[in-house]
Amino acid sequence: IYFDNTDKIFKLSNDAGEEINLSYDTISISREVFPDGLNNYILNGTEVRLKDIHNMLASVNIGSSGHQIISQGEADRILNANPKERKAMVEDALGLKIYQYKIKESERKLERTSLNMKEVSMLRRENAPHLSFLKKQVEKFEKAKEMEAELATLYKDYLKRESVYLDTEKQNLVKEKNSILAELEKVNGKISDTEESSSTKGNQKIEELRVLEKRINEVRSQKNELERKLGRIEGMLEAKEHKVKLSGRCPLCGHEIEEKHEEQIEKRQNEEKELQDLKSSQVNTLSEVARLDTEEKEGSKQAEALKEDLNKQMEALRDMEREKFTWKVKQQELSSALEVINMKVANLSREFEAFENAIKEGAALVGREILAYKDHTIEGEMDTTAKEEQRRKIERLKIKLEDAGLGGGSDVLKEFKDASERDQFLTKEMDDLNKSMEALEKLIADLKEKIDIEFKEGVKKINTEFNEFFKLVFGGGTGVLSIVVENKKVKRDESIEVDEDYEEEESSKDGFVFEQGIDINVSLPHKKVKELQALSGGERSLTSIALLFAMSQVNPPPFLVLDETDAALDEANSRKYGDMLEKLSKHSQLVVVTHNRETMSRAGILYGVTIGSDGASKLLSVKFDEATAIAK
Repeated sequence: IYFDNTDKIFKLSNDAGEEINLSYDTISISREVFPDGLNNYILNGTEVRLKDIHNMLASVNIGSSGHQIISQGEADRILNANPKERKAMVEDALGLKIYQYKIKESERKLERTSLNMKEVSMLRRENAPHLSFLKKQVEKFEKAKEMEAELATLYKDYLKRESVYLDTEKQNLVKEKNSILAELEKVNGKISDTEESSSTKGNQKIEELRVLEKRINEVRSQKNELERKLGRIEGMLEAKEHKVKLSGRCPLCGHEIEEKHEEQIEKRQNEEKELQDLKSSQVNTLSEVARLDTEEKEGSKQAEALKEDLNKQMEALRDMEREKFTWKVKQQELSSALEVINMKVANLSREFEAFENAIKEGAALVGREILAYKDHTIEGEMDTTAKEEQRRKIERLKIKLEDAGLGGGSDVLKEFKDASERDQFLTKEMDDLNKSMEALEKLIADLKEKIDIEFKEGVKKINTEFNEFFKLVFGGGTGVLSIVVENKKVKRDESIEVDEDYEEEESSKDGFVFEQGIDINVSLPHKKVKELQALSGGERSLTSIALLFAMSQVNPPPFLVLDETDAALDEANSRKYGDMLEKLSKHSQLVVVTHNRETMSRAGILYGVTIGSDGASKLLSVKFDEATAIAK
């Protein structure tokens, strides 16, 4: 179907309420039906929804109630309809259908919003325990991070102070050790000098004394030997002298014989020679003994002198020994001090090792940022008690931090962030849904109020036109529409939550709903007829036509199709019908299917269908203005 849109009267908006451009001179609507029952709706070549077609048609007062197309036998459909159906027809005629569409669309959105709110609420309830758990974990993690930050600060201060202490202690120990080593080297030199001096001098004198005493002993031994030799010589000499003496007085005693006398002379001579030899030997021995005695005495005198010197030297050596002892004591003191220093150095080395371990442990606990302790500024000095308290505080924090545990903290934070963002999204979604529901409820209320106001105003206008048309066709009488309210009991679905502020109609809380409807009240002239059921067929047709025309007059649609609605009218009523057509044609395009000459005479263009000799249907058209001019 094609509509002339040169006046750009067709309007269409999307779900957001934004106007869609329909600046076409011709609006075309088509429907495609497929074997599987699916339908496609096409607007100017673009596939759209059925509700888009309805909304667009409603913008020009073309509704789905069907009063724009009235066929024979259906003219009195509005009379046969119930009050609620009549109300819908009147609303359609008044152009309120677009509001009804919007209300229904809003109600559907409201229902979807309510379902979405339930879903969002359920999701939030499902997410809440996990979010609460994650929140506690994050709080625990953040508390641990605070402890970590505090521990990092304490570590930096502690490490800086410990570093300064250890470096200072190291420098002091190195200085003290070097001082002790230098002094010890000096003492060792003194001891070495003393030992060398005493050893060299003492040994030399002792060696001289030893050699001298050895010589004295040798002289004595030689002298003793000579004295014993001298004794033997003297003994032998005395015996020899006695023997020689005897041999001089009595050679074998005077009675020896002459032949033995030479012999005796030689023996005496030998003995005298032996005696002389013995005397020479005695003299020599005495001389040697005297020499040795002199040597002994000289040696003894030298030994005594040497001993005296040695005693003096030993006294000096004892002084040196005492001095050496003093240096030895000093050496021992310095060695002990050095040992203490070395112990301190060893302890300091262990402290350095503990310090390095503390750095590693701290870095593992609070991160490598503690390595910046070198740039940390310390304020004031700490005594041992304060340092120990600081160390204990660090240990307590370490234990708490280890108990709290930071493992997987980043994952927990990310999960909490995701869960929080999801909850915030759901909260915002709920707020948006609440706002949307409020907006929809307000829109529905506003639309209902607008419909109610415009409906009541429209009914008044329709009554004015209806009364005139009624009087026109019946020569008097009255035709009036009245709004009625029907109290209808409905069963609520308890499983569906109903917002108390929202009611599809004006409803009571006891399960009753008040529905509005339209009653038709007529009064024919010169008759007591008040009920529609009492009207004749013609009267019903005229009444329904008058009402339809009145409805169209108030809010004229772009077109009306009347299909032999005048079939039951006589000539007089046909003229009245024609008058109504002319009045309507000023506001709407009329397409009238009729066999009535009076009705045809009121047409602008007459279309006819005839069958030719070949049996085919042919369409004929006559424009009365042109035909009149030709006829003249």
